[in-house]
Amino acid sequence: MATFDDFMKLDIRVGTIISAQNFDKAKKPAYQLEIDFGALGIKKSSAQITDYYTAEELVGKQILAVVNFPPRQIANFMSEVLVLGTYSDGGVVLITPERPVDNGDKLG
Repeated sequence: MATFDDFMKLDIRVGTIISAQNFDKAKKPAYQLEIDFGALGIKKSSAQITDYYTAEELVGKQILAVVNFPPRQIANFMSEVLVLGTYSDGGVVLITPERPVDNGDKLG
């Protein structure tokens, strides 16, 4: 079982996707995302979210992501954050704020 202290170690922030491109070198269908986290800067992520989202509709969408995991090499791309979503009916549905908030806001 995870403890509350384990949960508190995660730094989960809001960011806005500023670009999304097909990630052709990924083993499973994915996008390469650039996400603006305000004062934390722009971070990159590889996200397997192609079932329910097109690259075009992702731009401008606010999402939640874990920003304090170590970067992970995926093919020729360094993924810096983990975008959060739920598995639903065979695809990933992104976790998003229910109204616009500031980039970099922390889940609390």
